[in-house]
Amino acid sequence: MTKLNRGPYSLDEVIVQHRNIQTNTIVNASKFDSLLGDLDSAYDYEVGYVPAGYAHRPDLISNVFYGTPKNWWLLMLVNNISDPFEGFNEKDSILIPKIQ
Repeated sequence: MTKLNRGPYSLDEVIVQHRNIQTNTIVNASKFDSLLGDLDSAYDYEVGYVPAGYAHRPDLISNVFYGTPKNWWLLMLVNNISDPFEGFNEKDSILIPKIQ
């Protein structure tokens, strides 16, 4: 049985609640810093495609693949996209990290 590589970020999350808004932040930790240096081996991946109606919406794509919109940042990170309006075009091939 192959062990799924969930990536190191999952242990370094901080949740802050302020005025009914919840913010999830990744702690600047050595594990996260090392993740940025070697994304190719940090996760197991599958290839996905941006479905019709989901262009430029990493939050909606995250919800499709993970059941939550909060992993939008991870999709942007592994696909080397800094602006969702320049990436995540309909039918684009994207990497989906396996985190669950």
